[in-house]
Amino acid sequence: MVIIHYSAASCCCVPSLHRSSPSRSILAPAIFFFRDAAPNLRLVSVWSQPPGSEGFGEPNKHSSRDASVGFSASSSSVIDFLTLCHRLKTTKRKGWVNHGIKGAESIADHMYRMALMALVSGDVPGLDRERCIKIALVHDIAEAIVGDITPSDGVPKAEKSRMEQEALSKMCELLGGGIRAEEIKELWAEYENNSSLEANLVKDFDKVEMILQALEYETEHGKVLDEFFLSTAGKFQTEIGKSWAAEIISRRKSLSAKRPR
Repeated sequence: MVIIHYSAASCCCVPSLHRSSPSRSILAPAIFFFRDAAPNLRLVSVWSQPPGSEGFGEPNKHSSRDASVGFSASSSSVIDFLTLCHRLKTTKRKGWVNHGIKGAESIADHMYRMALMALVSGDVPGLDRERCIKIALVHDIAEAIVGDITPSDGVPKAEKSRMEQEALSKMCELLGGGIRAEEIKELWAEYENNSSLEANLVKDFDKVEMILQALEYETEHGKVLDEFFLSTAGKFQTEIGKSWAAEIISRRKSLSAKRPR
């Protein structure tokens, strides 16, 4: 609803568009042309309010969220952020480097295939697959600054989490803050805390992708990478994760049986 007070000046109004969804309403501007005594038109933009909302000047419980709906980071901030993320494409996963794998996968390689796993996985009641894709794409994003910290580095889990959270905050500041930056923080924290069904599944994808990559490197480089399989055994949380891991292990056993001794 739009409330307008005016005196003798005449006005005409261009109606605003008011979009609504089952979950929230989005405020839209109403455009008014005020005609003074002189033949001049003054353009004024007034925010409309959904029916039943509080009056102008009164607190609105949705105001914070609605104000951020139209936010978009500047082109400069976005390019700065994406340039920093380039490090994810060039930083090799340390576990493979430590085992002498030449041309080892990058952090971005790992996250990309995890996102594909979320894309092709079967439907699960109550599971948001699109959210899984987003979580997969950001779960290691802080490594653009801190690098790939592995258990062999001897960094305590709590300290690793603190370092990554600090790095994530810097990256989101570089992006310019706002709704997209907050979404990245939320997705990362959800994964870090393993606090949803989506996080459970993406945690499994993290392990599945690792053992699949281990199997591929064993085949390509003639190596034995038992530690990656041992470190994940019995740690899968979802039926999809357990099923895919079992398939990879089965293929590994078949390949091993065919190798000359």
